[in-house]
Amino acid sequence: MLESHQVEELICLVSSLDKPTLTRQFMSFSGNFPVDFTPEFLDGLSLERLRHIFVALCLQAQRVPMGEAMTTAA
Repeated sequence: MLESHQVEELICLVSSLDKPTLTRQFMSFSGNFPVDFTPEFLDGLSLERLRHIFVALCLQAQRVPMGEAMTTAA
């Protein structure tokens, strides 16, 4: 289980991401369970919904993504 400071860090990090960066994160997500989102599905979701789902994925996977990998532009 992530500690409270890790959860806070995760939420702050994800709240700063734009939609293209979040979409890249979903497409490259590596957890201990399969995730199968299409780019078309992700494009149809609001930015807030994407952020919510990504935080949930990270919490379920028990990991906080690396900061620099999250903010690097394509």
